[in-house]
Order: sequence, then structure tokens, then C-alpha cells
Amino acid sequence: MSPWLPILMAVPVVGAIVVALLPKGSDKLAKQVTLLVSLLVLVLTGVMAAGFKPSGERFQFVAEYNWIPSFGVKFGVGVDGVALVLIALSVVLVPIVVLASWHDADGVKAADGTLITPKRSVKTYFSLLLVLETMMIGVFAATDIFLFYVFFEAMLIPMYFMIGSYGGAQRSYAAVKFLLYSLFGGLLMLVAVIGLYVVAGKQTFMFPELVGAIQDPTMQKWLFGGFFIAFAIKAPLWPVHTWLPDAAAQAPAGAAVLLVGVLDKVGTFGMLRFCLELFPDAAKAFTMPIVVLAVISIIYGAIVAIGQTDMKRLIAYTSISHFGFIVLGVFAMSSVAQSGAALYMVNHGFATGALFLAAGFLIARRGSPFIGDYGGVQKVAPVLAGFFLIAGLAGLSLPGLSSFVSEFMVMIGTYSSQAHGSGALAAAAVVSAVAVVLAAVYILWMVQRTMNGPTAEPVKAFKDLNAREIWVLAPLVALIIGFGFFPKPLLDVINPSVQQTLTNVQVPTSTIAEGTGQ
Repeated sequence: MSPWLPILMAVPVVGAIVVALLPKGSDKLAKQVTLLVSLLVLVLTGVMAAGFKPSGERFQFVAEYNWIPSFGVKFGVGVDGVALVLIALSVVLVPIVVLASWHDADGVKAADGTLITPKRSVKTYFSLLLVLETMMIGVFAATDIFLFYVFFEAMLIPMYFMIGSYGGAQRSYAAVKFLLYSLFGGLLMLVAVIGLYVVAGKQTFMFPELVGAIQDPTMQKWLFGGFFIAFAIKAPLWPVHTWLPDAAAQAPAGAAVLLVGVLDKVGTFGMLRFCLELFPDAAKAFTMPIVVLAVISIIYGAIVAIGQTDMKRLIAYTSISHFGFIVLGVFAMSSVAQSGAALYMVNHGFATGALFLAAGFLIARRGSPFIGDYGGVQKVAPVLAGFFLIAGLAGLSLPGLSSFVSEFMVMIGTYSSQAHGSGALAAAAVVSAVAVVLAAVYILWMVQRTMNGPTAEPVKAFKDLNAREIWVLAPLVALIIGFGFFPKPLLDVINPSVQQTLTNVQVPTSTIAEGTGQ
């Protein structure tokens, strides 16, 4: 057994305890300790990832410990290529968020200049960040389905308090709505997890042992429904998306980055791993209705984003559109589309993270999230304007930036897939391409209104990015550009896992070959 994943999960928890026990008034020290712990986790993850062998066993760095032996529940962890890149995304974003959130727990300035005071202390906020990091690593690493469910639900707790205690004026409403939606989905998933355990009759929750265990097509459909609805809410997918704009708009910018950049990926990750591999017949039976929902999400999210006047709500609606692309890629049943979907999860985290943080720096200076309250920012803060533009262009998938590669792969893989023997998927790919034009509209409109034109009177007093803020955005922009030109390192890790998924779903080899261009 490998100790790597348990260590990665333990380090943030220990750090959270240390931060929580610091003496009262040591806010700066709490921030410094949190940053150091998150950087340590990043380094450890890098060392672990260097030992991952894409051509080796599917699940690597495996560790299994008996947890509830009477029910066959284990603390079972391990990573395949998709889980590894999502854990890497998480541990890269956390120190960036810590640095970006340096003053988030101090209070939020409203448009009238008043300070919205947090309900809890600075130490609590940064402790919650570290606890959330453990949950994010655990949910992607879990190979025991019951353990996955525990992390799936437990990660709601720190995010609920981060939104409800440190967010904007409507923070309580947004936090409760986020929690209720998520708990409803989690309840359905719990029923399905119990049903899977009972019907499989294997006295285990370990994912590799349950693949292929449910043969009855009707039972597959019922269990698939429980898992899929929970993941659709988490993603979120239209029409169960309405919690996201409220939560993202009211959350502190750093918390919004982790919410949209990582936590929501648990939904699409769950679809790719659990929905497809545990219930392959049901996945094939429900593919076209899900593809329709994905296309609606793509177009709906983009159209509604165009009408937003609040920057953070606009970014949230763009994410609904992006998640539609990811779901479309997952259910296209071709390796190009699924690899593109997995890559999209990572690239969306970097691009949307950069856009949320740049918007957060704007809002911190002006005290208003409304686009109409800005104008001419590039004249007084050209560095901030430059980062904002690059992040926005990544959001519209400009060629040369990382999002373009994944979006292109999803559309090409969907268009060329023959998994369902008809032109329905090709039509879905064509319709979804409309969102590319719509993305240019909502991103360029936002950039034009905020960065260009006459300088608004309150904007004239803006200061450009300081060194801390540059250190926040520069790594994300570097990753966006780097993976835009050279995505191969990520795809080399992702592709073998996708091939294994398609094999378990029993997609014909000819279909896989067509999707890869072989």
C-alpha cells in the first residue's frame, strides 16, 4: 500500500487544527501558516504525480484500510489519470486562493462604502480552506463508493460556512440554497449507493469490484438515476442549476473559485466514472436525453450570461454553459470527446479561476459587482486590465489558450462519434457550436464595458495590481497559455483512463478508434 494519498489528506487537516489553535489576534500568522501548508501539499502532490505511470495499473498509489468491516466499507483511495489531474487542479488552486483571499475574511466592502462584517474569525476562514482541501483530495481519490459519498457530502460543510459567514449581503440565502440543493442530490445518491450494495450482493463498496456487478437493465436505470441526478445538481446541469449563480455571486472570490473550479467538477467526474462504468446499459439508454440537457445548458447558460449586469453572476452562467460541454463530451462515448471533457474540467478550473479572481480584485477596489459601475479601468490599472482580458479570452476559448483545446476536442469527438449509430450526436455538436459565438458576445461585452471607454469617476482612484495580486494571477495565466500550446502532458495521463472507461462501458473498439482518429 502507498502512503501518498493518506498523507496528502492528513497534512491540510493537521494544518487546519494548527491554524484554529493559534492565539486570538494572530490573523496574519494564520494566513501565513495556511499558505505554507497549502504549498507543502502542492509540492507533495508534484512528487507523487512524478511517480504516476500512465501505462501502468489503472489505479495507482492505492491504500486500503478497513473502516466498517461489518458492511465491507473501507477507507480505500487510489488515482487513475483523470482523478490525478483533478487533484492536481485542486492543490494548485488552493495556495492561489489563499493568497487571493488574504483580506476576504476581513469583510466585504459594499458599493456605498460600508463594510459587511463576517460572522466568524479570520482563523476560522483559513481553517475551513484547509479542511476543504482535504475533502477535495479525498473525493477524487476515493475508490470506495461509500467513502466517496462521505466526502461528497462532507465538502458541503466548509463551503456552506465560507459562503454564509464571509459572503455578500445575500450570503445566508445563497448558502442555504446551495446546501438544500446539494443535500437533496446527496440523499438520492445515498439511496442509490445502498441499492447498489444490496443488489450487487458482494458485501463491498469498492468501485473496481462493483464494475459489471449489476446486470439487470431495469435496476441499472433506477440506480443510474439516483447517481446522475445528484451529479447533475453538483455540476450543475440545466434545469437544476439555479443555486450556482446565487452561491457564486455571494461567495468571496476565492471561495467562488473553489466552488466553480473544483467542487462542481465532482459532478462531471462522477458521471464519467460511476454513471458510465457501474451502469453501462442505463448510460447508453439515457444518452440522448442527457445530450439534449447538455446542449440546452450550453445554449441557455451562454444566452443568460449575455443579459447579466453582475460580473460574478455572468461568470457563473458561463460556467453552466461550460459544464454543458463537459457533460456532452462524457456521454458522446468517444475517446476524443471524453478526453476533451476531462481536459475541460482542468482548463475550466484555471480559466474561470483567473476570471473570478480578476473580477474579485475589481470588486474589492470599487465595492460593486455591477458592470455598469466600471469603465476605463485599463487607463488607470493596465496590468489588471491585461490579466482580466486574458482570463476572459480563455473563457471564450480563444485558440492558443487552454480552453480552446478541450472545447475543440469535445465538439470534434462528439461530431465524429458513431456510438449511437445516427447523426444525433453530430447535430448536437453543430448546435453547441453556437455557444462559441455567444461566448464572444458576453465576454467581449463585459471587457468592453469595464476596461474600455471613458473612465468612471470612482475608477480614477484605482490602484493597479500589487505584488501579491500579480502572484495570484500570473501562475494561472501561465498555465492557461502553456496548456493552450502544449496539452500533451495532461492528455498522456488522461487518455489511458478514458480508454479503460470506454472498455468497461463496452463501446465497440471501432467506435473508440473513430473517436481517436486511428
